Amino acid sequence: MMTWEKLLSAKRWGSEDKYNADPAEARSEFQRDYDRLIFSSPFRRLQNKTQVFPLPGSVFVHNRLTHSLEVASVGKSLGRIFYNRLRSDDPDIDQHLPLISEIGNIVSAACLAHDLGNPAFGHSGEAAISHYFTDDAGLKYKDQVTEAQWADLVNFEGNANAFRILTHPYAGKGYGSFALTYSTLASIAKYPCESKAGHNKATIYTKKYGFFQSEQAGFQKIAADLDLSIVTDSPLVYKRHPLVYLVEAADDICYNIIDLEDAHRLKILSYKDVETLLLQLCNDPNMPARLTEIEDDDAKISLLRAKSISTLIGACSELFYNERETILQGDFNNSLIDRIPEPYLSAMKEIARISVQKIYNYSSVVQIEVAGYKVMGGLLEEFILAYLNNNSHYTRKLVDLIPKQFITTKTDPYSKIQTVLDFVSGMTDLYAVELFRKIKGISFPSIS
Repeated sequence: MMTWEKLLSAKRWGSEDKYNADPAEARSEFQRDYDRLIFSSPFRRLQNKTQVFPLPGSVFVHNRLTHSLEVASVGKSLGRIFYNRLRSDDPDIDQHLPLISEIGNIVSAACLAHDLGNPAFGHSGEAAISHYFTDDAGLKYKDQVTEAQWADLVNFEGNANAFRILTHPYAGKGYGSFALTYSTLASIAKYPCESKAGHNKATIYTKKYGFFQSEQAGFQKIAADLDLSIVTDSPLVYKRHPLVYLVEAADDICYNIIDLEDAHRLKILSYKDVETLLLQLCNDPNMPARLTEIEDDDAKISLLRAKSISTLIGACSELFYNERETILQGDFNNSLIDRIPEPYLSAMKEIARISVQKIYNYSSVVQIEVAGYKVMGGLLEEFILAYLNNNSHYTRKLVDLIPKQFITTKTDPYSKIQTVLDFVSGMTDLYAVELFRKIKGISFPSIS
């Protein structure tokens, strides 16, 4: 059984020799994680990465940056509520668990980083990268990598890519440049297993995967230090860090509710559609009367959204607290949002159904998915071929376009392919489109 004594650690990735176990100093370490992420380039680039709807537009919709900030806010509340419940049971808990009060900060920082590895073009960006290797020109590289490495490529995973971004020693960036705490890093790993074990829906921690082969040893190091429960070692599978459930819940709460708000702004859903869905979550019998006092539909939906999120935070917090022993044992095989009580569970299922039917299949959303396949596939085709076969003037010029921080000293095909994936997956939507058009000769760079 996992224990909070081991699970909460202020030890920093890449700076282990500087670790000071003094609890009085460690209390601020997780806030430092949050601040480091806020000021980082990969986080800033999220402002130009699609959440669901195409960017930019005349009507404001959420991008991955605004989504991540909102998830972090909800995550902090979830963590703080849990700590307050523990302290209510045991007023002296801070004496024997000096880092327990930092749970809100750990969850908040992990929430901030949870989408850091997602490529451009929303969720279709991951599928587009995988498609290149399974059904496109990248299939020819299968015989050049190991079976485990190939599993990484044909199921490209943003979760694993986030862990790589946060721990990989990119050239010129210093070893472990983010140097986040072990607990924060473990809390973003929704699927703590290697790719060969992933995409198995039998357990919640193997639905996808959480680290590439290149980062497997690093994850093992963190898991050993935090004493995460291991399920199998071949393929490698761990049970989740308990705080992953709160990070996941914060994400689930935000995207389910906020996508409705965006859909209303874009006139995909009517005000009445959204009101009908969210009133079920508000847990306030006076809400219909309160809504009649407000004239602006956007303001009404803002109120409905706030009350709905508050209800879901309460329901998920209560469930996490009640199931904390099962979660520590690693045996809670559901997301929190899938176990909330009725009528909220049925309301969330209806929101999910409507979202798939009317939002995720909306024409502009589908268009950006299709564009993502073309753009991402085209970029990978050009740059992977050039980097693996850098033997002409043209390929050398293409390789020169890859920032030096991504260039590897390793010579094996897997490492070189990862170099290109690091470059391409980090692009914003706009930059990916512009670069694709330029290297394909569709448009020409301006000279300033």
